[in-house]
Amino acid sequence: MISNTRLINADTTAFIKTLPDNSIDLIATDPPYYRVKSCGWDNQWKSEAEYLSWLDSLLVEFYRVLKPNGSLYMFCGSHLAPDTELLVRQRFDVLSHIIWAKPAGPWKRMNKESLRSYFPSTERIIFAGHYAGPLQPKVDGFAAKCGELKHNVFKPLIDYFRTARQSLGVSAKEINAATKTQMCSHWFSESQWQLPSEKQYQALQALFDRIAKERHQAGGLNRPHHELVREYRTLNREYLALCQEYRSLRRPFAVTAAVPYTDVWHYPPVAFYPGKHPCEKPAEMMEHIISASSRPGDVVADFFMGSGATIKAAIKLGRIGLGVELEEERFKQTEREIHPETTRPG
Repeated sequence: MISNTRLINADTTAFIKTLPDNSIDLIATDPPYYRVKSCGWDNQWKSEAEYLSWLDSLLVEFYRVLKPNGSLYMFCGSHLAPDTELLVRQRFDVLSHIIWAKPAGPWKRMNKESLRSYFPSTERIIFAGHYAGPLQPKVDGFAAKCGELKHNVFKPLIDYFRTARQSLGVSAKEINAATKTQMCSHWFSESQWQLPSEKQYQALQALFDRIAKERHQAGGLNRPHHELVREYRTLNREYLALCQEYRSLRRPFAVTAAVPYTDVWHYPPVAFYPGKHPCEKPAEMMEHIISASSRPGDVVADFFMGSGATIKAAIKLGRIGLGVELEEERFKQTEREIHPETTRPG
């Protein structure tokens, strides 16, 4: 159980194995892209295949530590974006392939006539959750749970209608004709069940009474409608209360017209300043990701912390941050920025 923000100076591939299953609510991370930057950490693999194999081993652990209703946002370069997405799809449900279209960058200084292909001015963000793919989902999910719950809660009323129909052998054609609707499947089955209106119920009562008399049978729809309505309201309150409890099973996601809600984002890159990390992500973008896909108190992890933009945003928004960074010098700088009160010299 991760209860406080933690910053770890370690190799992610080793450290992540120490984390318990289902311990992270949101992973928002920016792993090396492979030979996009001149830094040593981006050029440590001999080939694309070796890099992708390393990335896949990370995804195995991401799947393990991410909670059943958790989300993954993984940044990647445009060149290997298709390969990266395919790897993610093997273990997760890819919900969006987000394009971060930067409004400014080095391409403006390029000699356009010397280009032999289109200049890569974007970064990609693979947004994913768990799903029923080659790996089975960890839970059935919110919609399935609520459907099952509705059937169980409303079972007394559902059984009342179904038993009456079965005892008299009333056909769907007779029911729909008597009520001038196509609602038989909603009133007399478990799927999408609903209570008929008073007028519809009276038509059903008349039909069932007639058939019972013709067949010299007892039974039918004998309860008054107002009594059914009272029971329905009681059961519905119980259903809504239980549904609210199940809401925690649902993957958080919330956007509005005031924030990016499409899969193309236009955040400006972070301007240069002394000590800037070469891959630093805009604070506004990381805050948007965390706000959209987590709840206050959730654990937000960045396994390639770098400048700490993810962790800083998580703390600002009332989440618990887990940041892992391999480079010691970079780690100390980020740690000083996040926890200045505990990292003063002397």
